[in-house]
Amino acid sequence: MNGWVKKGILLGFRMGSLVDVSIDAYRQPWFDKATYPVKRISADMGVRIVPGGSSIRDGCFVGRGVTCMPPMYINVGAYVGEGTMVDSHALIGSCAQIGRSCHISAAAQIGGVLEPVGAMPVIIEDDVLVGGNCGVYEGTIVRKRAVLGTGVILNRSTPIYDLVNDAFISATDDTPVVVPAEAVVVAGARVVARGPAAAHGISIYTPVIVKYRDAKTDAKLQLEDLLR
Repeated sequence: MNGWVKKGILLGFRMGSLVDVSIDAYRQPWFDKATYPVKRISADMGVRIVPGGSSIRDGCFVGRGVTCMPPMYINVGAYVGEGTMVDSHALIGSCAQIGRSCHISAAAQIGGVLEPVGAMPVIIEDDVLVGGNCGVYEGTIVRKRAVLGTGVILNRSTPIYDLVNDAFISATDDTPVVVPAEAVVVAGARVVARGPAAAHGISIYTPVIVKYRDAKTDAKLQLEDLLR
């Protein structure tokens, strides 16, 4: 990442004046910073934007063959690679990096750099499936061909348990959480073994790598490609 890009984005929000960008002043009143208009997209760019209320802010890259299902949002500074699907109610945050041929499923949230915690954006590498209602935040890196099951939440403060290798994957002071290539991650829990919580059977959320991609997993993802 280029730090000066983030600084420029933040400066743009401070410098920009609020202007009327409404399609219809009464039915759809919109007011936003003059420095960040909606991105101009034409048919020859090869981006499919299905009617229904999606927005793509200027200052981002959207590759050829990207499909945008309504309503979804791509924020300033983001990169969305060729052939990626951004499904309904999904958010691609500011400066988030999404690779080629990914599927960002319905209601998934991909964090950017403007959140209060962490200066690094989320990086999703090529051929990743991000399941519905997932949240990927605070500079998490998801390596190529990984699969995030429905409802998985990834951030710096929650370690991932790798069931296959019997190990925890955690962030450090200098590095974010990194999901290994081809990992299949589901939402799980681990028991609190100490203190009063143990007596009450309390458990806390933990994402779990249950396996790494195999032929069966690939067959399911091929079905996703056919539906695009």
